[in-house]
Amino acid sequence: MKNKSVYISLFLLFSGLLLSNASSVSAALEADEVLVIANSWADDSVSLAKYYLKKRGLPKANLLKIKVDKKEICSRKDYKRKIFAPVKKYLERRELKNELRPIRCLLLMYGMPLKVASTKLSDIEKKEQELLKEQQIKLEKEHEKPDQEDREKKDLAKKLKEIKKALKRFLWNRELASLDSELALVLAGEYELQGWQPNPSYLGYRGRKIANMPDLSLMVARLDGPTPKLVRRIIDDSLAAEKSGLTGTAFFDARWPQPEPEKAKELKGYDFYDNSLHLAAEKMKKDGRLDVVIDNQAELFQPGECPNTALYCGWYRLSQYLDAFDWQPGAIGYHIASGELTTLKNKNSNIWGKRMLEDGAAAVIGPVAEPYVQAFPPPALFFALLLDGRFTLAECYALSIPFRSWRMVLVGDPLYRPSFLPRSDLVGRSETTESK
Repeated sequence: MKNKSVYISLFLLFSGLLLSNASSVSAALEADEVLVIANSWADDSVSLAKYYLKKRGLPKANLLKIKVDKKEICSRKDYKRKIFAPVKKYLERRELKNELRPIRCLLLMYGMPLKVASTKLSDIEKKEQELLKEQQIKLEKEHEKPDQEDREKKDLAKKLKEIKKALKRFLWNRELASLDSELALVLAGEYELQGWQPNPSYLGYRGRKIANMPDLSLMVARLDGPTPKLVRRIIDDSLAAEKSGLTGTAFFDARWPQPEPEKAKELKGYDFYDNSLHLAAEKMKKDGRLDVVIDNQAELFQPGECPNTALYCGWYRLSQYLDAFDWQPGAIGYHIASGELTTLKNKNSNIWGKRMLEDGAAAVIGPVAEPYVQAFPPPALFFALLLDGRFTLAECYALSIPFRSWRMVLVGDPLYRPSFLPRSDLVGRSETTESK
């Protein structure tokens, strides 16, 4: 899969091709299509699950209790046996009951693991890896000799390529994934664990031939945080924002001025995502229901600069949350950096995802380990879906996240659909901050 496939989404989006057809992906997510998964071995997990079922009116049949260690990371063995297997069994049994609506979304409750560890190498595998590395070093030295003939160099290059390919089997650290992203493919059959898999729900892939794309991906979210009290607050704030409306300001923290439109089609990586922040702000301004502030300076928003924050997206300050925000009830945001949801329980952690929740946000997105920038939802796509009003939080995330079996996590009520009420007093008050 070429990186260009990841970046094509915004150009389709803003030519009106994606959002106009997004609702045709599936019908809107309903409450009884959500399976709540709780951990019987973790304090408060089941009680929080029942609290959510009651608040959202879910049937008791939509609660699955499993038993797994309450640590934030679980082994591959425990994942397959204690999580994957019972979830798959439940889904398959439910499919046989025609009177029940199929499950389309999994909700992981407080107490469930956050990450699935890489597989450990056996002694035999370690020895094979060492031998391959020795062969690689030997061939590289041969290849660098100046007196090699062209044919010999080609043969050596071919052998080196084969050895490097063989060594990729031992890159087990690339198996590390969020539990959420792995479990999204619980019904997808066999797939490669090293690295990511393309998400079949991602709007940027529609109409394109993408290699190795799984046939099916479920929506997945989690209600989690440092304390049970915080999780209840997320549930309550989400319901309140649906009823009374999410008001305030959308803050977008870019680093550079927006490029000219003709140059935007060639952007990749950080340049692409920085421009996506500008495009998200433009969309919000045209809508007019929220105040909008877009900053295009390298310095991040500073303490006190983001009052009444309803929405936020910005980058890049690694694992050093900067408390610039006064979060509105029901606020949603994410910070584009490498490790902003590596933990939800470590009291001393200052990562963005955890701290945003502690400070009052109701929903955040982040990675449990290095995901690479192209793994994040493009801000213009995610926030356009959110603003559209037809989609729940889980749907906005599923339609805008490029990869599964990878490292991203959505923390928030999957059924949350914030209402952005028409506010005549907000129109015309949007602004661009070009200097501090």
